[in-house]
Amino acid sequence: MTFRTLDDMNFAGKVALVRVDINVPVENGHVTDATRIERVIPTIRHITDAGGKVVLLAHFGRPKGKVVAEMSLAQLCPALESALGQPVAHAADCIGAMAKTAVIDMDPGDVLLLENTRFHPGEEKNDPELAASMAALGDIYVNDAFSAAHRAHASTEGIARQLPSCAGRLMEAELKALQAALGTPARPVAAVVGGAKVSTKLDLLSNLITKVDHLIIGGGMANTFLAAQGASVGRSLAEHDMADTARAILQQARGSGCTIHLPGDIVVAREFAANAAHETLPADQCPQDAMILDAGPDSVAAISALLAECRTLIWNGPLGAFEITPFDAATNACAREAARLTAAGSLVSVAGGGDTVAALNRAGAAEGFTYISTAGGAFLEWMEGKTLPGVAALEG
Repeated sequence: MTFRTLDDMNFAGKVALVRVDINVPVENGHVTDATRIERVIPTIRHITDAGGKVVLLAHFGRPKGKVVAEMSLAQLCPALESALGQPVAHAADCIGAMAKTAVIDMDPGDVLLLENTRFHPGEEKNDPELAASMAALGDIYVNDAFSAAHRAHASTEGIARQLPSCAGRLMEAELKALQAALGTPARPVAAVVGGAKVSTKLDLLSNLITKVDHLIIGGGMANTFLAAQGASVGRSLAEHDMADTARAILQQARGSGCTIHLPGDIVVAREFAANAAHETLPADQCPQDAMILDAGPDSVAAISALLAECRTLIWNGPLGAFEITPFDAATNACAREAARLTAAGSLVSVAGGGDTVAALNRAGAAEGFTYISTAGGAFLEWMEGKTLPGVAALEG
């Protein structure tokens, strides 16, 4: 895909409408995690340094088209000011006279935060009149909210059709990382897909087996595949009603030239608890009164050897019950090996998804990956091969 970036635009004396995702956690009116705010600062600074005026568009919470005082973006101004190191003005609406007056009052280099776009029912309906009202406030549209790009809303898709548009730095980084992972990757390509249920990742698995050379399946999903092949999984988390689907995926993978890797050995316990008594067994020998909570050391060795042969890695989901020791061992070891290979320059590693980010952080491996996506739903929909409206609107 081709899309314009900040480097393709002239912001001098222009009003840039910048769609950001700063839907951050707030307690008692104070931001408790400013990560999302910090990640949009490079885009804002590029525009202000170029002599442009930055007008931020964002949503917060789910007000369902109504004004909800507790969901006002005004409470985010202090955190924005702290991250930027300059004042951030706030307008009590994202369209209309108040917004227009606030924009007129701006000088080059100023930053203005408009009120919650979801206070208007037309936002989530992608109402063209609302999009036009927003567009009327600016000269250039910048989308820096990949995490909201899977939604065709007025501020993420509609407005991009009405103004010269480009991707912000965060959006640009995300799209380049995903293009490197699935678009034109260096091969061989491996994907780690873990988590609890096959049923929630059918689209992901179906797309990946046509794109990658190796698919490593872990977590509860692996139990479903093992059971579908006739292995005893005891009391393990598994979707036995998905056995036919699992077998079909295995068959499709063979037809696509994709090798599916399941655990060769397993770590089992009688209770789901930290430091529970456990043992390592062959993957098809889980006792009836036990549950599989992790992949075993032989599986870790096999995955590590495979990663050493690959050039690209996509990671979504843990290999075991990563929240509790010692059942985080496989996830930790494989994540650290991926980070080591990335640092050595032999692997491009891209990861995303809620549990994934938490698992890689817990393993101390997140910073070693080439790119970690915090986009959640948008990341998964991209990996599933779906068109993201907010991204498609920037193409050209």
